[in-house]
Amino acid sequence: MPSSTGLRARVRAKLIAEIKDQARRQLADEGAPGISLRAITRSMGMASSAIYRYFPSRDDLLTALIIDAYDSLGEATEATDAACRRDDFGARWTAVGHAIRGWAQAHPHEYGLVYGSPVPGYRAPQDTIGPASRVTLVLAGIVTEASASGALSPPPYPLPPLSTPATAEARRLVEAAFPGVADETALRAVVAWTQLFGMVTFELFGHLEGVIADRSPVFERALLEMGVFVGLPLPGAVNTATIEQEDSERYLI
Repeated sequence: MPSSTGLRARVRAKLIAEIKDQARRQLADEGAPGISLRAITRSMGMASSAIYRYFPSRDDLLTALIIDAYDSLGEATEATDAACRRDDFGARWTAVGHAIRGWAQAHPHEYGLVYGSPVPGYRAPQDTIGPASRVTLVLAGIVTEASASGALSPPPYPLPPLSTPATAEARRLVEAAFPGVADETALRAVVAWTQLFGMVTFELFGHLEGVIADRSPVFERALLEMGVFVGLPLPGAVNTATIEQEDSERYLI
């Protein structure tokens, strides 16, 4: 027989999951500002005061939904990247880009919650930073590993040197997420990252209606363009040094 403590924990976890499911229905029907703890208690047949034992305020419930959304997207991108050949940096970049778009299409309301308009009166706490960083670190990791392996190419056109303020910002990016990467590359990666999410957002929120009819091939091409802008090789262009090392190790075995 399970202990009473374990049973209570499972009952609590089940109720929390049901509360969040009800909140996601409200999110889909009325948007984040329409989420109401009292409405959730009515739909679940709970006493109006009972929900506060699980979520002391609407903002606490919003935070839980935001963390769940970031973690879900993070898991999708991490799993996609892990399934790719490690030295095919172009393929990893495009695969992760498609994973982000696919997740957004499957979870439009959760995507809108974390990447759409801010919820009036809500201020995200520090608890959301780690989950929010997961997808960013996947993309940054691809660029960092490509840099370390010597697979990055310089931009195909001359650019002026970074200004002093831009260099300072680039150094912060390098320290935070791009260890060992050139300042210019870190900035280009952030530009590509925002472009990627910008394209997903434009498509999801209807800004491409009447502009682009068949969006998938355009998105595919845009991912290639972003990768080239960052300096990544095209998909399928694996590092020859890695192949030679693998062949050598296979021969020794």
